[in-house]
Amino acid sequence: MKQPDEAAAEAPFSFDDTPLAREIADLSARRRVLESADVQLTGRTRVLTVSNQKGGVGKTTTAVNIAAAMVSVGARVLVIDLDPQGNASTALGVPHTADIPSVYDVLIDEFPLADIVQVSPESPNLLCAPSTIHLAGAEIELVSQVAREHRLRTALDEYLATLEEHIDFVLIDCPPSLGLLTINAFTAAGELLIPIQCEYYALEGLSQLLGTVRMIQKHLNPRLTLSTILLTMYDGRTRLAQQVAEEVREHFPKEVLQSVIPRSVRVSEAPSFGQTVIAYDGQSAGAIAYREAAVEIINRDSELAAAPNAESKIEGGA
Repeated sequence: MKQPDEAAAEAPFSFDDTPLAREIADLSARRRVLESADVQLTGRTRVLTVSNQKGGVGKTTTAVNIAAAMVSVGARVLVIDLDPQGNASTALGVPHTADIPSVYDVLIDEFPLADIVQVSPESPNLLCAPSTIHLAGAEIELVSQVAREHRLRTALDEYLATLEEHIDFVLIDCPPSLGLLTINAFTAAGELLIPIQCEYYALEGLSQLLGTVRMIQKHLNPRLTLSTILLTMYDGRTRLAQQVAEEVREHFPKEVLQSVIPRSVRVSEAPSFGQTVIAYDGQSAGAIAYREAAVEIINRDSELAAAPNAESKIEGGA
């Protein structure tokens, strides 16, 4: 009679049963679903601010990759880089040296937004209003400006009103702070998208952010809605990531997307090539996740119109 170890050694090895094989099969199935996804653009322009005052949560990465993913399904998108570091401009392959007109000139010198918008090399439908190092001093310079909280909104409204080609989405990438630049973004937007890292302290500071949003709603922009929360840097192998995801979904059941963004080497590599992960490796796990999130955001449009008012949503979530 054969011992168990001998029987196991003689058993045929099946590649289909390995974790790698299951992951490949899962990615293939998700690609097929995306290829057949029914994406309906409504014809109205949605302005989303991507914000979280906690650094390192994938905010800029989310802004540029969601924008590129939306373009891949037929949308026309403008990314406004409101972060003095200019990382969104870099990822979109847009020049943003100190001598190039930028968002700084729009906020401080009242340049028309149309004069600074550039087309990303990735697609004629992916536009970017770049940031330069000058924006680092804009917080101080804005303090003495008239209507300092409304400058971006005024410029954006004028830009959208004079465009010949319709813009489906405007994504505003904020700095990791709650200063005047972020307040300008909140005042200009109709929706708030918060990336939350699936790690310890994920919800730290979120109550402060939502408190700022309530003040913006009350005094500057009553139409601002917390519409979307995206879980980023998710590692399904760890219990911690699963617990964080469960906790966020418990607090914000309507706002959290079903799509989650995994930790991905490809997502991290793409900016060094001046590309989004959609252009760098569109078949990677990170690219597929961002494409799924973009489709989900687009298809939530009709649901958003029927949602409760923004203030009650935020108070309920907090």
